[in-house]
Amino acid sequence: MRFAIPMASAAIVASVLSLTSGCASAAAYTPARNAYGAPDLNGVWNNNALTRLQRPAGVVPLVVRPADATEAERKLMTSYSPASTAANVGGTESEWWDGAHLARVDGQLRTSWLVDPDDGQLPYTAEGKRRAQVFAKAQLESFDGPEDRPVAGDRCLLPSWGAMGPVMMNAPYNANYRFVQTRDQIAIMAENNSELRIIRIGVAHLPTQIRPWTGDSIGHWEKDTLVVETTNLRTDAPLSQAPFFFTAAGRVMERFTRVSPEALKYEFTVEDPNIFARPWRAEMVFVATGAPLYEFACHEGNYGMTNVLAGARAVERAQASAAASSVDGVGVTRSKP
Repeated sequence: MRFAIPMASAAIVASVLSLTSGCASAAAYTPARNAYGAPDLNGVWNNNALTRLQRPAGVVPLVVRPADATEAERKLMTSYSPASTAANVGGTESEWWDGAHLARVDGQLRTSWLVDPDDGQLPYTAEGKRRAQVFAKAQLESFDGPEDRPVAGDRCLLPSWGAMGPVMMNAPYNANYRFVQTRDQIAIMAENNSELRIIRIGVAHLPTQIRPWTGDSIGHWEKDTLVVETTNLRTDAPLSQAPFFFTAAGRVMERFTRVSPEALKYEFTVEDPNIFARPWRAEMVFVATGAPLYEFACHEGNYGMTNVLAGARAVERAQASAAASSVDGVGVTRSKP
C-alpha cells in the first residue's frame, strides 16, 4: 500500500497547464544556459492533466475548441473511471485524484498525448494485444507470491501510473518532478514513489544483460533539445496502470525542449516490433511549478502485500473445503470427517 500527500497547489498547476502550456513555440524562445553551456532544464516540473496517453476510440477528437473543452473533459473523465473491484480498490475518482483539465500542446487543447497513429490508439499487432491482455490479467489476478504482484502499486519498486517510465506518463496525483542537471548527467526525481532516473550524457549504452528498472538512458544535445535513447528495458516491469509493456526489443526515443520559461515540451517515440505494428509517437507538456516534492511513503513488504497474499490463501482454503464437501456422483453430500 502507498501513502502520499496530495499537492496543495494542484488547482493552480492545472490552471497553468490548461492556459499557458505550449503558448510559446520552440522556434520563438531561446532558453537560458546553465554553467555548462547547455539549455537549463533545472527545476520542478509538473505534468498533471486530464489528458492521457490514449483517447477512447470515437469519444473525442485529438484537438478540441475551447468552447467544447468542458464536454470533452466530461466524456474523458467518464471513460477513465472504471468500476472499483476487489482487484482495483480505489480505482475510481476520489480524494486521491488532483483536479485537472485538458493540456495545451503547441497552443492546442489535446485529448491524448498520442499524435501518431491518428486514431489515438496504440498500434498493437494482434499478437501484441493478446500478450498485453494476458500480461495485464496476470498482474492483477496472480497471487502465488510477491514476485507475481505489480512492481508499482503492490511491490513499491516503481512509481504508479508509469510516472517515471520511460515513457514518463502523467499520474492523477503527486505529478511533480525535480530535474537536476550537470555536464554529464541529468537526474530526474519523481514525486510519485520518490523514484530517481539518471540520464547519462554523451556515453555508450550499458551491456545488454544489464537492465535497470527504468532501462538504460543516454542523451545528447541537438541544438536546444535533449535527445534521450533508452534501451535495455526490462520485460518484467510493465508501466503500472499504463496500457503497454516492453519486450527485450523495445526502444524509446525522448526529446525534451524548453519552449518558454514555464513550459517544457516532451516528445517521445516508442518502438517494439514484438508488440506494435509500427513505432508510435506522442507529445506532452511539463509546466514549471514552485511546489515542493513531498514524501511518498511506499515500501516493499508492507502490510498491504501481506494482506493480499493472506487473502489469497484464505480463498484457497475455502475452495478446498468446499471441494471436500462436494456432491458425489450419486447425489449424496459428503462432509469432511
